Amino acid sequence: MNGVRISTGQVVEPFGDNFYAKLPKRALSRVGVVDVGSNSIRLVVFDGAARSPAYFYNEKVMAGLGQDMATTGRLNPAGVERGFAALRRFAALAKGMDIEPLTCVATAAVREAEDGPEFQERVERETGLKLWVIDGEEEARLSAQGVLLGWPEAKGLVCDIGGNSMELAEVEGGKVGRRATSQLGPFRLQQVQGGKDGLRKHIREIMAELAAKLGTDHERIYLVGGSWRAIARLDMERTGYPMTVLHEYRMTPDSVNETVDWISENDLNQLRGRVGISSSRMELVPLASRVLSELIATFKPTELAVSSYGIREGLLYEQMSDRLRQRDPLIELARFTERQMARMPGFGKQLYQFLLPIFQDAPPERERLIRAACLLHDTTWRAHPDYRAEVCFDNVTRANMAALSHQERIFLGLALLHRYKNSRSKSPMAPLFELLSRDELREAEILGKAMRFGAMFSIDDPSEAGALRYRPDEGQLELKLTATGRKLAGEVVESRFRSLCNSMGVEPVVSV
Repeated sequence: MNGVRISTGQVVEPFGDNFYAKLPKRALSRVGVVDVGSNSIRLVVFDGAARSPAYFYNEKVMAGLGQDMATTGRLNPAGVERGFAALRRFAALAKGMDIEPLTCVATAAVREAEDGPEFQERVERETGLKLWVIDGEEEARLSAQGVLLGWPEAKGLVCDIGGNSMELAEVEGGKVGRRATSQLGPFRLQQVQGGKDGLRKHIREIMAELAAKLGTDHERIYLVGGSWRAIARLDMERTGYPMTVLHEYRMTPDSVNETVDWISENDLNQLRGRVGISSSRMELVPLASRVLSELIATFKPTELAVSSYGIREGLLYEQMSDRLRQRDPLIELARFTERQMARMPGFGKQLYQFLLPIFQDAPPERERLIRAACLLHDTTWRAHPDYRAEVCFDNVTRANMAALSHQERIFLGLALLHRYKNSRSKSPMAPLFELLSRDELREAEILGKAMRFGAMFSIDDPSEAGALRYRPDEGQLELKLTATGRKLAGEVVESRFRSLCNSMGVEPVVSV
């Protein structure tokens, strides 16, 4: 076999079962992770909502530890020094942020290099950081858990490519299944002999072994790793895709193959300048492209989805209880954001309950967006009134949100835009609206105008002022006012109620 390893059993966690339980309370709300990879070394500090954390701090150094290792068997000397400089800095930063201890893991380069143990010892001696060197199967498991952090319902094959290795893992039902590791990292492939034909044969042989171990019945492949994200960003550039958020970006096999051909036909430096990819990352793209083409040809997925979440997020997922893992990341983030930024935290739930009669037939995937919109409806009130609608839209479409497709981002953003603005004509965000169907645009507008009306109707609890009754067969939306509601139903409220009914195509009815 060409360096393919497979695991079906449980992997012993390098930290022990109670690792996180021993951490101080502050560290549990702000968790620091260091990932020492073959190409990059990164520090990430997570903070905020437990199920959908924000990136409090994120820094990456392209050290290139694994460069030339396939030939020398040792870590790249220049990469080692860059790596130590980065790790010393990360240790000092963590101390300044009161995050101790950091969770530090090293992958293919350190575990396979002759001088890997020496590097590990020196890191602890000179920086105080305990570096856990994990094997390929454990790396695959943690990367897959990172995908589950972003996609609780993920089903398919996770493919994580690094500088010196490529890992695969099955995910379904919130669990990680079979795992395999291989030496299909670009640094390794740089040393393959035999020109293009030799490289193609080498990749195909390893890919066939991976397919024999994991099967080829996976409709979706989740792509993890900087090289995959670089290719996805180039796919966006080639197709003129209007959004540059990489997480949840979907590609078809045909589109990927066209982009791979497009990359080979163009000057890499010019492409790099157009999309802002680093030169060290761009250098690996051609080889990664070959691997991706063969991955598609071998496993024949119907869709490829880009994940910005990987091993670092997998380490965070590791500490979560099953109960926490089952929560909806979008709703958790919306609740946290409302609590931190809304004028009246808790009103979002009351607004949702008040508007629910309009959306009582909404399917579950739409209902969660309605719930999230109500929770977020007042979280940008500090923005300048002239730009508040656009700020709402921009915040949602560019925010670090999990479990949210690009179309769902735009739907949610557009609903919040209409929360503050009746019309979306001449909006600078118009190119993004094209990712939604006509029906989706109309539904987002209805939701936005419903929130615009409901938020103005009562500043406390809308249900104390009245109730909505939607009669679609009669083409009517009725507002039944209480005694309190009669005092609140002024000119602005009536105007917004009529605007909502117009967008729904129904007659407004007001009764006492």
